Amino acid sequence: MHDTTTLPLAPMTPHTAISAFGYLRAVEAGDVEAAREFAGAEPRMAELLVDVVERIVVPVTALPCSEEGEPSTEMFALEALGRVLVTSLRMWAQAGPEAAEGIACAVIEFVLQFLTDDHEDVAEVLRQLEAVGVGQALDAHPAPDGARKVRLSMCSPRRGRR
Repeated sequence: MHDTTTLPLAPMTPHTAISAFGYLRAVEAGDVEAAREFAGAEPRMAELLVDVVERIVVPVTALPCSEEGEPSTEMFALEALGRVLVTSLRMWAQAGPEAAEGIACAVIEFVLQFLTDDHEDVAEVLRQLEAVGVGQALDAHPAPDGARKVRLSMCSPRRGRR
């Protein structure tokens, strides 16, 4: 049987998760100005997008086993495809910050082809994935005791709060 065990990744911070998904949503919406602002505010955007795929998108592709308890062929194929995507994007990210847009487009296409249902669009799925990613980040990086609670805004840096 194929072993798909991997070491857990260090969690993203809430800020990096919000930045990465803000950039993905801006690219998906065709908002060049907002995408440029997100990328300018985070020079490691290409790397963050690969982390998003590895931490959030790939686990979504790990489908449950069949009723007999054996992994299905579809499970291996989709999970393998997600891992190939991560490997390819990691190599691409080495090109530097200018690779971010291409990586974002690859992630968006993956979401479109494999993670959307008939009634969903890519923006809707990205919002769902963002909620998972930011939730994981908040769980991993809780505010210190006595810290003032701040509501996180998930919008473009130039538009302010929604």
